[in-house]
Amino acid sequence: MRCLLFPISLIIRSGCQIKKFFYNMGIFTPNKAPFPVISIGNISFGGSEKTPLAMNLLSFLLKHGLKPALITRGYKGKWEKSGGILSDGENIFGSWEESGDEPFMVAQRIPQAGIFIGKNRSFSCEKAKNLGFDAGVLDDGFQHRRLQRDLDIVLYDPSEKIALREPVSSLKRAHIIFVKKKLDTKSKEKIRERFHQASVLEYSVISKGFYRLKDKTRVPAEYLKGKKILVFCGIARPERFFLLLEAEGIKPHFFLKFSDHHPYPPPSLKKIAEKSQKLHAEALITTEKDAVKIYDSQDFLKIPVYYQKVDLEVEEKFYEKILTFLKI
Repeated sequence: MRCLLFPISLIIRSGCQIKKFFYNMGIFTPNKAPFPVISIGNISFGGSEKTPLAMNLLSFLLKHGLKPALITRGYKGKWEKSGGILSDGENIFGSWEESGDEPFMVAQRIPQAGIFIGKNRSFSCEKAKNLGFDAGVLDDGFQHRRLQRDLDIVLYDPSEKIALREPVSSLKRAHIIFVKKKLDTKSKEKIRERFHQASVLEYSVISKGFYRLKDKTRVPAEYLKGKKILVFCGIARPERFFLLLEAEGIKPHFFLKFSDHHPYPPPSLKKIAEKSQKLHAEALITTEKDAVKIYDSQDFLKIPVYYQKVDLEVEEKFYEKILTFLKI
């Protein structure tokens, strides 16, 4: 499946290289935000844990007295072109259809953070500043050169070599490069040697437990073990979700995969319901990102729906670097 992205990646890479040339030559000038901007991005297509890292960073900034805003395009949301304010840190003003699924998930998980949607990230920063926010976390910002950032964080998986948005050499722009903790030592050293300008840090994806969608109460993994379960998701790397479930001792009887950012129209819900009835499934499990899109439709599925929350466990050095950068 990833191979199918190769022709698209060539077009995007060409565009990135042209933009890079214009910015490096000073022909294009990036816009300066009215507050510090920390960008989180990657050089591959989707599925690199950018959103969990953004949530981790937003929570950390809030804990240290800042008022951070997530600045995001809102991919596939109605506000992607027009722009909109999903959250002012106190209230949620829109739906996942308007903001996109990932921003809405962040708004529900971290209600104190501002969430600003739209392709024009510079305008979003201005709106955020006017509402009293004092730091920006730029989602998927590594290729968005139009907005100047003060710190560039990139999640990098060296096994991704076919479908890349930019060549690996572009990591020379990064200040912090995150790699998975389980990556072999030799590969980590190669990255450190090649991109010595950056701090190369490690992270792990960890489960934060399972939650019943109907009332959002946490249930122990033991409660789900041994049940006949149908799992479904619409994410870029469904195999990673499957491995996380396995690590918790959950063994699905069937796995339905949909495309990334799948909106779950009635035919998809019908497919899930019919398959679960055929299997005599006792429960459905999905991701937190998918859960926000089926909350209003869960009764149609007839059996209980649960979702798994995940987080990133990062090195303490990361937080030290953020504090130093912000001079806190």
